[in-house]
Amino acid sequence: MARQLTLDLGHEPALSRDDFLVTPANALALTTLEAPENWPQGRMLLIGPDGAGKTHMAAIWSAETGAARMPASSLRPDMADRLASQHGAVVIEDAHRVGQAAGAEEALFHLWNLCAARECWLLLTARTPPRDWQIALPDLFSRMSAMPSVRIEAPDEALLSAVLVKLFADRQIAVPAGLIDWLVPRMDRDLGLARRLVARLDSEAMAQRRPLTRNLAAENLNILSKK
Repeated sequence: MARQLTLDLGHEPALSRDDFLVTPANALALTTLEAPENWPQGRMLLIGPDGAGKTHMAAIWSAETGAARMPASSLRPDMADRLASQHGAVVIEDAHRVGQAAGAEEALFHLWNLCAARECWLLLTARTPPRDWQIALPDLFSRMSAMPSVRIEAPDEALLSAVLVKLFADRQIAVPAGLIDWLVPRMDRDLGLARRLVARLDSEAMAQRRPLTRNLAAENLNILSKK
């Protein structure tokens, strides 16, 4: 069967508080973010695997605090003063990538110091602890290593199921009855895999002009699980 050309038009995930799925895996992290006044020195590091909900939590926190929000790889030294002075709160996402862009380590170091001096809350998100970030700047490494942190734990089946429901809904995909209950026990408890699977099913169903079925889901889960 000829494949249909598909265009990746993108989609915007729903990132409001009402769309956030609270489970035992993320409840402690969410509670911690809700009380920045209790953070030691006004700083917190949110750690969790790919797809665990860090971006969603950061979006909620940013909306509710008025925080500036940007990825670590986009940081430049001349941004630190503006970020720390104009918003009263800052979110730096994917901090584990801070060493991958020229000037980003220096910028984060300055931002750390300026936020302390100006009583600006600072939230970082990352996939791994700072020891794994390959930070070259010793002063930044020492500060990141001493930063208080909270983790999003590995998802349980309830969270994985709820995330799949949300991912399909974000793409406005009609899901056959029973498909998610069939998928959950057959896939790793990996929210990144869930995101990749839904994106692939969306693309393949369109390209093959096939409805979303258990067979299509099984085929593509098998492909992704081998990668």
